[in-house]
This record gives sequence, structure tokens and C-alpha cells, in this order.
Amino acid sequence: MEPVAYDWSQVRAERWLKRGATGNGVVIKGGVVLSIVKPGTNEVIDRFPLTTMGADAHAWAYICTYMQQGPDALPPPGPPKDHNDVSWLNIALLLAPKVKWPVDMDLESRTMP
Repeated sequence: MEPVAYDWSQVRAERWLKRGATGNGVVIKGGVVLSIVKPGTNEVIDRFPLTTMGADAHAWAYICTYMQQGPDALPPPGPPKDHNDVSWLNIALLLAPKVKWPVDMDLESRTMP
């Protein structure tokens, strides 16, 4: 897997709902997916489900605030997370390849414009 960066003009949000029936009734699940489109088109080339980041409603609100009002409207960021600092209890992450970002992308992600 190789890290990539996209321009915000290529980002679209897609809300999804999935319904299913169980013995206990109807189950409805939903979420938000960020879709990346080819410039000047609506052809989707990549997708990022916000549900993988935790509470998607909060992540979406954060993204909307950033896009509408800029970085000054956001709370100050916490200390950077070391993605290689994992609990000894999580054997899958301990055995996974270590996270190594390209130097320029790492610097951009840790600094504000």
C-alpha cells in the first residue's frame, strides 16, 4: 500500500444506509464515505469510509468545519499519534508492517498551513 494525497476539490461525501431483517426486527446501519473523483468528473477512483475512524458523525462535522471555515475554526490538535505504538495485547498490529510515511507527507500532516 502506498500513501496518496488528494486535492479537496476531488472529495465528495456519500451517505449510505443498509437495512436488514433479523429475528428481532429490522436493523438499519448507516455511515458516511468520502469518495475521491477524477478531476473534472464524478468518476470515483477511491473511497474512505469514515466509520473506520470511529464516530463518523463527529469526523464528518470536523471535516465540514474545516472545509467551510478553515483550520482556525478547529480545536487545537493533540500531540501526534505514533501509529507504531501499539498495545502488546494486539498481536495483529504488533506483527503488521510498521507505519512509515514519506517525509514530505508526514511534515505536511503535522503542520498547519
